[in-house]
Amino acid sequence: MDPTNRNSPDARLRDALSAGNSSTRLQAALAVGTHADPGLVDALVARCAIEPDFFVRDMLTWALTRLPAEVTVPRLRAELRAERAQARSQALHTLSKIGDRSAYSAITRSLLHDADDEVARSAWRAAVVLVPDGEQTGLAVELAAQLGRGDRGVQLSLSRALVALGDVIEPALRTGMASADPAVRAHARATELLLRDPDVGFDAAVEEAKRIVALGPERVEGFGC
Repeated sequence: MDPTNRNSPDARLRDALSAGNSSTRLQAALAVGTHADPGLVDALVARCAIEPDFFVRDMLTWALTRLPAEVTVPRLRAELRAERAQARSQALHTLSKIGDRSAYSAITRSLLHDADDEVARSAWRAAVVLVPDGEQTGLAVELAAQLGRGDRGVQLSLSRALVALGDVIEPALRTGMASADPAVRAHARATELLLRDPDVGFDAAVEEAKRIVALGPERVEGFGC
């Protein structure tokens, strides 16, 4: 069937993906995912870059996960170099959902340190999911270099990403707790508290960390000092 035919099912779905009504776009993304047509990968990725509705974006990601990884992963890797921040963020999010570890090498240092908070947060989450065995320590160092960054939401995302890596983050947290910046020290301490007790809650961990930091210089040779 000729996909360029304006009356073909593929052409109608492409049109529906850019319809003015979000419900129409949502149904189109659902249909594409249900039928899993690799011929629509470019249309899905392109829409991810500009789609304003969260639920539609989520459905677009689901539709992409339904396609063969050998089709989607190269296209998403290319999208990581896009100028538009949402394009990079959504590509990272989708790669984390696909779970193909071959994509880890595409999560560059510049993405992990992206000036756009949403891109950086997506990169942190994707990196933690896709990092190969043996490279967790290096990733922990890159993530911990950003301790103290941003507002509560950004700091919570970074702490969660670090904690997901497990005990390999301890040396990087010790470095953070020795920082001259009290915001970095508090964030590092809060992350350490979450590593010890994930049930403590981020806000409680931050308040406890601030209290500890406010007491003055502390020994950082080991935890619990």
